[in-house]
Amino acid sequence: MDTIKDAINTLVGRKPSGPKIRYAVVGGGHISQHAFMPGIGQTSNSVMTVLVTGDDEKADTLAEKYNLKSYKYNEFNKLLDADECDALYIATPNGRHREFAVPALEKGYHCLLEKPIEVTEEDSQAILDAQRKSGAKLMIAYRLHCEPGTLDIIERVRNGDFGDPRIFSSIHTQNLLEENHRAKFGFDSGPIPDMGVYPINAVRNLYSMEPIEVSAVGFKTPGRTGLNMEHDTINVTLRFPQERVAQFTVGYSQSASGYYRLVGTKGEITVDPGYSYGPGVKISYNTKIEGKHGSKTFPEVDQFGGETEYFSDCIINNIEPEPNGEEGHMDIRVVCAIKRALETGKTQKLEPRERLRRPVAADQAKKLSLASRPNDAIGRDSKPPHPKS
Repeated sequence: MDTIKDAINTLVGRKPSGPKIRYAVVGGGHISQHAFMPGIGQTSNSVMTVLVTGDDEKADTLAEKYNLKSYKYNEFNKLLDADECDALYIATPNGRHREFAVPALEKGYHCLLEKPIEVTEEDSQAILDAQRKSGAKLMIAYRLHCEPGTLDIIERVRNGDFGDPRIFSSIHTQNLLEENHRAKFGFDSGPIPDMGVYPINAVRNLYSMEPIEVSAVGFKTPGRTGLNMEHDTINVTLRFPQERVAQFTVGYSQSASGYYRLVGTKGEITVDPGYSYGPGVKISYNTKIEGKHGSKTFPEVDQFGGETEYFSDCIINNIEPEPNGEEGHMDIRVVCAIKRALETGKTQKLEPRERLRRPVAADQAKKLSLASRPNDAIGRDSKPPHPKS
C-alpha cells in the first residue's frame, strides 16, 4: 500500500547523469509525436536522448528531427544495457506497458508510464512489484494532476465549497477512426481503458475515497462494423462509501465531448472542458453555490511538459511522485471490475481500499507555455484518433 513510510524508504534508482533528466521515448505514436516530444522542450529539467519504436520511418525521421539515438523494440535490452538515458516515457499500446516497464524498472530506470498502467490487475501488480524491488521512480502519466485548473477544482471540493459531495456525472466521447489501432483489440483498447480512466480518476480524487461497487451496461452503435469490440459505448455507475454515487458514459462513436459535474449539499460545479489538452484548451468551470453563480477559466498550459517537469523534479530530489503506481492500480481495478460487470451482467463488489496520497496544488501545479505541435505525424498508427484532433 501507499504510505508515508513507503515514500520515505524509497530508494533512488538510477542517479541522474547531469542537471537534466535524459528520457527515452518508448512508442512513437500520436501522443508521443504531438504532445510529449514537443512538450518536453518546454521544461527546465528534462531532455530527450533516445527513441524506441518498431517503425523504420519513425526511427529515421523522428530521430533525425530531435537528434536522438533510435532502437527497435526488439533491441530494447541493448538500450537498458547502455548509459544513454535516466528515465523512460512509455507510450506503447495499453497491453504492452508491462513488457517495457518491468525490465526497465528492474534495472533502476525511472518510468513515466502512460495511463492506464496496464489492462489487467496482474500486469499492473507486476509493474508495482518491479518498482518496489528496485526503488526507481514510477509515475503514471496523469497529466491533469499537474494542471492548475484541475488542482484548483480538487482543492475547492476538498475545502467544502460545495458542501458534502454527493453526485458525480460525466460524458467523455470521441468519434474514433476505424483504422486507429485502438479499434482493433476489443475491450482492452476500447473506450473504458482509453477514456474511462479520466472520470474514474477524477471522481476518486474529488471524493477522496475509493469505490466499493461497480455496475455497467454496454452498447454497439449501428453501422460501426469497423470497431472490433462488443461495446463502443459504455455507461458505468460507481457506488462509494457514505452512499456517494458516480455515473459516466464513454464512447467511440460520438462527437468529441469531455465534461464532468459534481453536486454537493451546498452547491455544484460543472467543468467543461475537463479532460482535454492541446491548442486552445483552457480548463474552465461554472459554479452555483447557495444560489450564487460563478465561473473561472484557466490559462492554456502544456500539460505534457508540466507532468514531465514534475516527474523530473521527483527524480532529482528523490521524492515519491503523487500519481505513482498505486494510483494507477486503483484505477485499473475499477476498469477490470467494469469488464467483469459487462461480461456477467452483474454488479461487482470491490474490496474497500484507502489511498493516503492525493493531488496537492502547492506541490504539483505547473504553468508551462504550450509547445507548438507538428503539422503532421510520421509513420503508421500516428494519425489523430478522431477527425478533429
